[in-house]
Amino acid sequence: MTAPNPAAGKPIDPSALANVPRLVTAYFAGKPDPSDPTQRVAFGTSGHRGSSLKNSFNEDHILAATQAICDYRREKGLTGPLFIGIDTHALAEPALASAVEVFAANGVEIMIDAQGGYTPTPVISHAILSYNKGRSTGLADGVVITPSHNPPEDGGYKYNPPRGGPADTDVTAVVEKNANRYIEAGLKGVARMPYDRARKAATTHLHDYITPYVADLGNTVDLALIKSAGVRIGIDPLGGAAVHYWQPIIARYGINASVVNNAVDPTFRFMTADWDGKIRMDCSSPYAMASLIGMRDRFDVAFANDTDADRHGIVTRSNGLMNPNHFLATAIAYLFAHRPQWSKDAAIGKTIVSSSIIDRVAKKLNRRLVETPVGFKWFVEGLGSGGFGFAGEESAGASFLKRDGSAWTTDKDGIILGLLAAEIIAKTGRDPSELFNELTAELGVPYYERIDVAATPKQKNALKALGPEQLNMTELAGDPVRAVRTKAPGNDQPFGGIKVESEAGWFAARPSGTEDVYKVYAESFRGPDHLKKIQGDAQAAIAKVF
Repeated sequence: MTAPNPAAGKPIDPSALANVPRLVTAYFAGKPDPSDPTQRVAFGTSGHRGSSLKNSFNEDHILAATQAICDYRREKGLTGPLFIGIDTHALAEPALASAVEVFAANGVEIMIDAQGGYTPTPVISHAILSYNKGRSTGLADGVVITPSHNPPEDGGYKYNPPRGGPADTDVTAVVEKNANRYIEAGLKGVARMPYDRARKAATTHLHDYITPYVADLGNTVDLALIKSAGVRIGIDPLGGAAVHYWQPIIARYGINASVVNNAVDPTFRFMTADWDGKIRMDCSSPYAMASLIGMRDRFDVAFANDTDADRHGIVTRSNGLMNPNHFLATAIAYLFAHRPQWSKDAAIGKTIVSSSIIDRVAKKLNRRLVETPVGFKWFVEGLGSGGFGFAGEESAGASFLKRDGSAWTTDKDGIILGLLAAEIIAKTGRDPSELFNELTAELGVPYYERIDVAATPKQKNALKALGPEQLNMTELAGDPVRAVRTKAPGNDQPFGGIKVESEAGWFAARPSGTEDVYKVYAESFRGPDHLKKIQGDAQAAIAKVF
């Protein structure tokens, strides 16, 4: 990785805080230029994201995208309620107002938080699945207004169809195309009514999101065991959407948990700077998590969630912040050993750039492993059907089934992953880091790193089109190459890059969608020196093609 900024891990300098009034003004005053690709609606793996200061997340984007979703619902005959939630970013409230105006004008039944509060991504997924259970018509879907862990200046808008998880490209491509068509036409064809009328419309409903989610939580994580064991838990919502969920959880289940920070502030001034000096609510970053890591001795386990609570960061007393791959492997090993009601055929889902320690755990458990391209959308169907017991990605996002083997969410849920860390301690008497050490003593120690390498747009396009014959690698860090892939083996879908594997390690290279770099993910089971050789071989091989 690039050397960290001198401000990394330190309190934020007040001069670096977002100017919220300027941000909100730009949301309403700015107009995107549809001829500029950076100012068009673009649904990536987690919806449309951008900043009002860059004309990439303005009122026009949300009005157009919402109308495009209304059009899609009509085309597909979706007549059930649309569950809509927001996180705590400054642009979330303005975007909610814009969306409500369009949904109401289109006669869509929308469910907004009864307390005017915030709703985590997994809670929207849970609400969709709960409503749709047993139904074949009148199905519900949802929208979450969040840019996830992105900086305070950013906004995000994502759509979850009736299966409850992130929309696939066959959906987002249609929504994106139609949204941009509306922007190009100056919003002609977008139905809209004044906000006050939209809030009072017969189709706009106040909904209690907290109670049903919290009530069902004990069916997924053994909270009674956590209570009886007296596990001391520290929780930091990082100023995000889960902030008002933790006290109801603590009160209902009587667990010994403390919320170390209840603050909600759209500047996120309570954060410590991330690796590049920016504010980023990334619960997998040791720099952004410096405050909670500093409290590790106060608790048996502590954890945080990002701003929409779909990611988790686990801090153990024995070893500090866990690498996301390490916790995924530990969670998988624990869950499949302690969920007897799960189907014997329930598989493990992982992304192609996640650690191979997961492959070794799956083999040890004698469970089928399904390796997919990056993006949680690939796990939606399996989690919904019970075909996946657990699915996760290297960026600290995962979900798993209820204890009886039925679906919990089909989107990432950082809340249950944090509570699972406490269940692991309650059941085994050891924290997740200690269990991971036991796993690696048997299966080998992985050394994993992602680095970014400068690349021009032309080079990025070349990498995306790269095939095994062009790369022509027969050895990787002195070992025979056993596989070169451009498609994920779990579903034979292209992942927009290339992966080279040997017996002792691998690398995968993918172009960034937002920066002039390509990402090299690499792993060795022989040590840090071997990892460096893999990284060197990867860059040398790709440089020859460029």
